[in-house]
Amino acid sequence: MPTNKSVSKAPITQFVNCRILRDHKLIFQTQSMIHCFTPTGGYGIDFSQATSNVRGGVALVAKKILEHGVTSFLPTLVTSPPNIYHKVLSEVKVHSGGMEGAGVLGCHLEGPFISLEKKGAHPEQYLRSFQSGGMLDLIETYGTLDNVAMVTLAPELPNSEKVVRELSQRGITVSLGHSVANLSQAEEAVQNGASFITHLFNAMLPFHHRDPGIVGLLTSDQVPQDRTVFYGMIADGIHTNSAALRIAHRAHPTGLVLVTDAITAMGLPPGRHTLGQQVIEIQGLHAYVAGTKTLSGSIATMDMCVRHFKQASGCSVEEALEAASLHPAQLLGITRCKGTLDYGADADLVLLDDAINVRATYIAGQEVWRK
Repeated sequence: MPTNKSVSKAPITQFVNCRILRDHKLIFQTQSMIHCFTPTGGYGIDFSQATSNVRGGVALVAKKILEHGVTSFLPTLVTSPPNIYHKVLSEVKVHSGGMEGAGVLGCHLEGPFISLEKKGAHPEQYLRSFQSGGMLDLIETYGTLDNVAMVTLAPELPNSEKVVRELSQRGITVSLGHSVANLSQAEEAVQNGASFITHLFNAMLPFHHRDPGIVGLLTSDQVPQDRTVFYGMIADGIHTNSAALRIAHRAHPTGLVLVTDAITAMGLPPGRHTLGQQVIEIQGLHAYVAGTKTLSGSIATMDMCVRHFKQASGCSVEEALEAASLHPAQLLGITRCKGTLDYGADADLVLLDDAINVRATYIAGQEVWRK
């Protein structure tokens, strides 16, 4: 039943001949998928470009992703000039979902405080450092931290430790990514408050047995015992080889968070589109920086990633669903209302068939999409 209402006034929705995911088990009686991370856009909308109608662009994507079982998401802005951040962040507000679309949990700012060497598809001319000492650079670039839920940065940048501490104290999730950090630098960032890794294996130093880099956080003994390091996996069959996906899952299953890294071309035909300030080209299921073979996001949807993750990893249905629901909610610290079907939580859920195809999506107990 929806929150913010008394039990006597709340509408009741009954499901029959179904199984429900609760306490890590499918009980015969499914679970909401919080698409928490990295949709930089979709259906022709680029959150880093839609400055003429920011709210309309976010609303369109929010409506479209209901059919993929998404009840909440983080619109992502990739590396952009300050004027883009100032415009977009003033327009994108945290709000609940409903018939009009999935809820917005806050923005994810992926850049521009990242490594030049591991910039990927991020435009080099807009990369920035913490040259003024940290938070001042952040505020000058973004304009505001209101409605910001997550920031991805490279922890090896000078003065980054101050930024990690300050953001964490403000309740903003700090993610490590697009980085050449070694393991000790990554461990220091976690000790300062970082709790997530942006698309593990992608845009970071490769695993090495003498210094595993950021990847080593999955099994590090320097992570505080009361903390969990979560990590995003783009399980689209393109960004991450199935063997690498299995290694990560078996090393640290409770930290795995499925992300789409979806871009503006999600839901559109092959051809050229935009990603922030870059032109990207869609070839089949691949998204490249135009004229190169540099991957620049994905066009996969969340339900596709859940299905591929289960097939590629050999995990259970329960594990696949929790990687798209419970784990991201735990990362963001919102399990009291999202990611579970415990008493008092928001009644956001997805009706799936046995093949994990979405049949219907519910937000606050109300059916908002049905196939």
